[in-house]
Amino acid sequence: MSNDPSEAPHTLRSIQEMLGLSRSAIAGLIANGFVSPSRGPRNEYRFSFRDVVLLRTAHQLQAADIPTRKIVRALQRLKATLPAELPLTGLRITAVGNTIAVHERDSQWEAESGQLLMDFEIAAARGSVAFVEHLRSEDPSLGQALADELFAQGEDLETRDCEAAELAYRKALAFAPNHADAYLNLGAMLCESERHAEAVALYDEALAHCPREALLHFNRAVALEDLGQLTDALQSYERCLQLDPSLGDAHFNAARLHDHLGHKQEAIRHFSAYRRLQK
Repeated sequence: MSNDPSEAPHTLRSIQEMLGLSRSAIAGLIANGFVSPSRGPRNEYRFSFRDVVLLRTAHQLQAADIPTRKIVRALQRLKATLPAELPLTGLRITAVGNTIAVHERDSQWEAESGQLLMDFEIAAARGSVAFVEHLRSEDPSLGQALADELFAQGEDLETRDCEAAELAYRKALAFAPNHADAYLNLGAMLCESERHAEAVALYDEALAHCPREALLHFNRAVALEDLGQLTDALQSYERCLQLDPSLGDAHFNAARLHDHLGHKQEAIRHFSAYRRLQK
């Protein structure tokens, strides 16, 4: 068993945050032989990509009341076929009837027979593994409820673990792609860490789902300013104000940009609107 951290980059804490499992739940899965993590230099558990997939699968099967012996058989087959590292093409594990099916590009294979109440994807997310749950389309309210819960987790994590907060927001958006608040908070985090281009791309995605959310246009404009794309930023400020003329900061920022670009009359108009809103 290798002790190289690069081969097993995930710690027990990161697994807890990634999968939403308690320390005792993970310990139980290890004790039942579902996964055999390696040990780090201080004898701490270290988990590989394959371990993460097996833990997640075992947890979901246990939650579905699948007998332990069936879970062990499924995981033995699954473990033999999973790559040690995340493939560039991505990997998808789905429930097909009563079969665990593993898909990669145009190929698929069975892990083991047995009822499985799970459907998730695995994809690269800034060096970690992200699980994107798939909800049945006939129950969108469940997706919104889960997204709201993940959003609250993200807010709570922001001050102490930015990476975990970012993951929570992204998972919330996977459940509810129209969750404007998750886009706003995640975009602000990206800008604060000077990932302005990523923020703009995120806001573009957000506006495809929430085109009439004025604050998304405003935050997109701020990110574009940080990238030096002043004309595009000005257009976003103007669109923001079309949707909500009462946003004083948008008037002020638009006035600044108009003035910088030599649009004197437009600058005066926005400065005047800003002053009126301050009374």
